[in-house]
Amino acid sequence: MRTWKASAVLVSSIIALFSCSRNNNSGSGPGTGSTGTSQMSDVSFWLTEGNPMVLFQRQNSALLFGTNANSNQFIDVDSTQTYQTIDGFGFTLTGGSAHVISQMDAISKASLLKELFGNDSSSIGISYLRLSIGSSDLNASVFSYDDMPLGQTDTGLVHFSLAPDSSELIPLLQQIVTINPSIKIIATPWSAPVWMKDNNNSIAGSLLATYYNVYAQYFVKYIQQMKLKGISIDAITPQNEPLNPNNNPSMVMQAADESTFIKNFLGPAFQSAGITAKIIVYDHNCDRPDYPETILQDATAYAFVNGSAFHLYAGDISALGQVHNLYPDKQVYFTEQYTASTGDFAGDLDWHVKNVIIGSMRNWSRNALEWNLANDASYGPHTIGGCTTCKGALTITGSSVTRNVGYYIIAHASKFVPAGSVRISSTVTSVLQTAAFLTPEQKKVMIIENDDQAQDIINIRFNGKWVTTTVPAGAVCTYVW
Repeated sequence: MRTWKASAVLVSSIIALFSCSRNNNSGSGPGTGSTGTSQMSDVSFWLTEGNPMVLFQRQNSALLFGTNANSNQFIDVDSTQTYQTIDGFGFTLTGGSAHVISQMDAISKASLLKELFGNDSSSIGISYLRLSIGSSDLNASVFSYDDMPLGQTDTGLVHFSLAPDSSELIPLLQQIVTINPSIKIIATPWSAPVWMKDNNNSIAGSLLATYYNVYAQYFVKYIQQMKLKGISIDAITPQNEPLNPNNNPSMVMQAADESTFIKNFLGPAFQSAGITAKIIVYDHNCDRPDYPETILQDATAYAFVNGSAFHLYAGDISALGQVHNLYPDKQVYFTEQYTASTGDFAGDLDWHVKNVIIGSMRNWSRNALEWNLANDASYGPHTIGGCTTCKGALTITGSSVTRNVGYYIIAHASKFVPAGSVRISSTVTSVLQTAAFLTPEQKKVMIIENDDQAQDIINIRFNGKWVTTTVPAGAVCTYVW
């Protein structure tokens, strides 16, 4: 994710000419609106078009299960064939996101947070967040939680402090936890404090072996002090994008070094402190599955590692499945993909739902996270050298909110697939990508993305009966029954 990388977004100008049996009304809110005439229906479904004329709107035409013969292709859903349990869907809550949301008036902010993190019909039910430990490149400035004057060190971490995030990020997280106490949070550093690095710089460089033990205690202190604030960290990764030296901040950590850090320092430090947060390795692109494989080949590191995390700025989403198949006892996660200011709605919607949502799920991921939750109209704040084209799921100006494509990408999953759901079997066609789930309430959910430049009329078949539905060109539909 950065100005230094080409976005993996496929830009297209697909125009949806038809809808999933809807009329021409549309809306852009959190999916509570509807179109058509209310009718009895066995299946409810929500539609987003690529044009975009319809944005995450519930469609009210009747979908009734039956056995009437027709010549349409079948999409088969089988809830007896199960795969991974789902931890959730969401975004990275960057310091920049916290800043623009915190600037909203109290009523508007409370309404937005309820929409994002609540579990009622007016909410999209975000259930998973990613945080930076210290600053990411989408903070206004670079900082760690233990910055020291040039030439000084703090091996006892006596100056460790969450103060840089105490005015905006932490209070916002406390509000979110009040709305959704079970939200899962993964945290990752963009860099160690610069005094621990071989180049004494926030950009590039590597962690000095001398400070491996100190850095492990840095993670322990972070998790403990966040807990005291009422914020439970479910998982960490030792380094964001460990093979990317170009961001600000950034730090290089080769696979062998990450393995050494985990098995000899971080894992034992967590054990000694009673820290139960998961250690998840890698957190970088799908073109280097050898990185997590190298760590998991080490029996000592393996014992401390819960799984591997991936981005998709390079490589193929099938890398998650590759690592899962080699190490089926370890989990895989999808932790970052950004939508660019230079992308278009239709192309981003299709590519991200196909790869980040459906692709990651079909390759055993327990979560799917888009990059930045919110920023301003200038794609800030960001550090000097940070990403200048990363478009938030929300653009916030004062107390005004614009929902961008990232919002709809996640909403089509997060609203309907809560934590604890299980992926179940669903077939695909040459142009329709699908992922299906069984929720804790025993509801079946299927997300469909249409790669075609024409509408597709299909039968969704479950337990020997089917409903017939139309999926517009370039559209995303979520079906629930």
